[in-house]
Amino acid sequence: MTLPPVTLILGGARSGKTARAEALVLGSGLEPVYLATAQALDEEMRARIERHRRERGTAWRTLEEPLALPERLREVAAPGRGVLVDCLTLWLTNLMLAERPVEAEGERLVTALRGLAGPVVLVSNEVGLGIVPMEPMSRAFLDHAGRLHQKIAALADWVQLMAAGLALDLKRPDARCTS
Repeated sequence: MTLPPVTLILGGARSGKTARAEALVLGSGLEPVYLATAQALDEEMRARIERHRRERGTAWRTLEEPLALPERLREVAAPGRGVLVDCLTLWLTNLMLAERPVEAEGERLVTALRGLAGPVVLVSNEVGLGIVPMEPMSRAFLDHAGRLHQKIAALADWVQLMAAGLALDLKRPDARCTS
């Protein structure tokens, strides 16, 4: 299968979004690169990251980038290589905790995605389907994630929503968004 330049896979926790993204990249026949945004800030997260590495196996080249995602994507994206970014919502969390300008960083990511030398599959949690949180930081996170998802979905060639391990095409590679 040929990957389009930009694919966005959205879904809730344990929806199958990462497994879907991995299958797309591996099925493309391209060199698979896993660009992880998670930070091992506690023992549970360290164990989770290690478990995910073991489950992926040796087929993947794994890189970690918690903050400078646009720059790292420009470095690693190349013809013959499929890059999987997992995940945008962790990246947003990292930016917020580092008190970086989230909107400006999101714009830099969108700009980078428009000119990559190879295909990228982005994974992100769809967090806007539940109730609005009571805490200001949680509401700000929800707002940032929703805006970033809209911008990336507008430029993406393929957008899928995962639920219960099933993929729903929101935007197909052969259909163009006119808005």
